[in-house]
Amino acid sequence: MNISIRPEAESDFRIVENMTREAFWDLYKPGCVEHLVLHNMRGSPDFVKELDYVACDGDEIVGNIVYTKAKVINDENEEFEVLCMGPIGVLPSYQKKGIGSLLMNHSIEKARKLGYKAVFIFGNPEYYSRFGFTNAREYKVQTSTGENFDAFMALELYKGSLSEISGKFFASDSFEVTEEEVEEFEKEFPYKEKHVTDTQLFGE
Repeated sequence: MNISIRPEAESDFRIVENMTREAFWDLYKPGCVEHLVLHNMRGSPDFVKELDYVACDGDEIVGNIVYTKAKVINDENEEFEVLCMGPIGVLPSYQKKGIGSLLMNHSIEKARKLGYKAVFIFGNPEYYSRFGFTNAREYKVQTSTGENFDAFMALELYKGSLSEISGKFFASDSFEVTEEEVEEFEKEFPYKEKHVTDTQLFGE
């Protein structure tokens, strides 16, 4: 296995959406929404094209990572631009082989070079702590609803880059999708049966 990383091309879009669908299917709920979120992101002004990468095994796309611009708004209503990472997806047959880590490390370094201050995520602390992510509460940043929890994490892209930033985090609107929109989008893909599993965070 010789994995290479390159920018995603427009001709990759449907392949990557299908790959993302495979990666997330039945993971957090029966079926998934991440392929539609990804589709919507590409048409959003928040999408950061320079941080859209695919991982390839030869010519086959086996992973993808994307970022959108987000903002932190403080008590004085000042806005600070930051990044939100995700979705990041890897084909099930290629998972647990370090491909996600390659995509993370490559894109974080690129984001740093592009001059962004910080990356925020909603993810597994055990996994993302290896890249330097810590609970966002350490930087006095809460979710848009004023909450803090283990999965809401932040990474400074250079030392002290979040020291002057605090407040509430607002992600791109492209994360918001309805069940009706997902059902309609699903018609463009081969049929897959949905399953309820014990490990899903929530069921339908």
